[in-house]
Amino acid sequence: METIKRDVANYWSCRVEKFSALRRREIESEKSLRWRNELERFLPKGGKLDILDIGTGTGFFALLLAEQGHHATGIDLTPKMIEEAKRTADGMGIHADFYVMDAEAPDFPAQSFDAIVTRKLTWCLPHLDQAYRKWHELLKPGGRLINFDADYCRERETVPLPAHHAHQDISADLMEEYARMKAVLRPMQRPRPQWDVELLEQAGFHNISVDTDVWQRVYREIDEFYDPTTGFAITATA
Repeated sequence: METIKRDVANYWSCRVEKFSALRRREIESEKSLRWRNELERFLPKGGKLDILDIGTGTGFFALLLAEQGHHATGIDLTPKMIEEAKRTADGMGIHADFYVMDAEAPDFPAQSFDAIVTRKLTWCLPHLDQAYRKWHELLKPGGRLINFDADYCRERETVPLPAHHAHQDISADLMEEYARMKAVLRPMQRPRPQWDVELLEQAGFHNISVDTDVWQRVYREIDEFYDPTTGFAITATA
């Protein structure tokens, strides 16, 4: 495994306990309804879908989608995250499949999924072009990619954070590691989401759309789930 991927997995391993508790509270909050609305806004219409949640963490998107009747599969590079995802699914009585797997090279047959969803993952992939090409292969013709993310490697460090936000319980040491990983990844990337659009076109996607209003729809309040870095939703068709 590449050094940066190992560092990312180690970082999330250190965060798993508090992160899992935060996601459990989020899934029980009004935020889960807002995220369901966003997913329904972009997913293919009609019937039960086979959906892959890449970088699932503790299973937030996969569980929301499975609860709506879809066949959801979640993958993550961090084993402890997948353990928590399975534990949370069992506790909620929801069936979803979870696997430890590299987001840049998911090990599934071609054209396995109607949709791929991902949340706050692609900023930390060192080979995003390869990831998008592989994800295109995994989608059925007409399948949809839905990517919620932000240009985290270029977020403004000097902006004062509000009292409540998603990183408020992270230790100073982990925040330093987060900053260090961004410094490593930043030279590998170009400004987003413009760069994503180019990479998606090169990977064979079409009907590519960028929605920059999604963060305002989801993060209306400054609370423990609040993300102060303005994000976007990128959708594309295989």
